[in-house]
Amino acid sequence: MSRKTLKLLNLLFVLSFTIGFLGTIIYFKKEGKDIANYETVFDHAKNEEDIDVLSRRGSRGQEVISIQRKLKRWGYYKGNVDGIYGPQTESAVRYFQRKNGLRVDGIAGPQTLRAMGIFSSASSNQGSYQQNVELLARAIYGEARGEPYTGKVAVAAVIINRTKDSRFPKTIAGVIYQPGAFDAVADGQINLQPDQSSYNAARDALNGWDPTYGCLYYYNPQTATNKWIRSLPIVVTIGKHVFCKSNT
Repeated sequence: MSRKTLKLLNLLFVLSFTIGFLGTIIYFKKEGKDIANYETVFDHAKNEEDIDVLSRRGSRGQEVISIQRKLKRWGYYKGNVDGIYGPQTESAVRYFQRKNGLRVDGIAGPQTLRAMGIFSSASSNQGSYQQNVELLARAIYGEARGEPYTGKVAVAAVIINRTKDSRFPKTIAGVIYQPGAFDAVADGQINLQPDQSSYNAARDALNGWDPTYGCLYYYNPQTATNKWIRSLPIVVTIGKHVFCKSNT
């Protein structure tokens, strides 16, 4: 074999080795990127689950007790208040979600807990006042959107007045979510994001403004068909709503 041929073979060997080495580097870089991307997606999914799922079947603790107490008070839950998120609690949560226009999955995530008036430990420092502002604002936005500002405060005042009457639940959340009490809960509008006017009206009502003078009921005479509520004595008309006191 000539010296020229040997040089050519050596050159081909070096080129072949170099190409193979570069290909290996490119392959592992690509694989490493894909793995990194997969791990990022997986971690994101884990974080999403950590954020979205607060109480579910198998959970235990004070938050579960709060869920059970509220659902039992509102007639959704028939079991024991034991702080154990079992099949009965999950079924009650599903029932609550279905009746209130929420995603029905049996999991007490942020939206479901917010609808119940329960705030997770991560946000518990907001206090009950802020929780009540949030719930009232949602009720106002669902029930009195488009009404004059005084009418919005009046709707919140009715809810607050009910908490002081022995015939109704003792809490704002209890009054709002009492089965059949408000159309906004029945049709899911309670879950819409309130506007600033609704938040302001909620705070004014909590601070003592009652344009209804103690009323417990209101209705729209253009749409109401219930004979009983139409028989109640009207105290004041604000916007499209009339506000009434009880006959007894």
